[in-house]
Amino acid sequence: MKKVFETTYRGHHIIVENTWFNGEKLFVDGKLQDQNLGFAFDRATLRGVITNNEGAHQNIKVSLGGAITVECRIFIDNELIYPDHEV
Repeated sequence: MKKVFETTYRGHHIIVENTWFNGEKLFVDGKLQDQNLGFAFDRATLRGVITNNEGAHQNIKVSLGGAITVECRIFIDNELIYPDHEV
């Protein structure tokens, strides 16, 4: 089973893929930035970086978890951007 979460943040396309057997992946603008391999039974964390318009780096943190269904939270510099809103 595969579940995909997508959002756009200030022109950057962020995709998180979660699969039962191949783990989790974080893509930013089509490039793989982090990956967990194998089974994650309760939760997983992925990390990445985007460059803002001023050329500064902003940290991405993805938290995945759930008991019955997988939920996803995406943070940019510790601010929740998904699932709350798209910028």
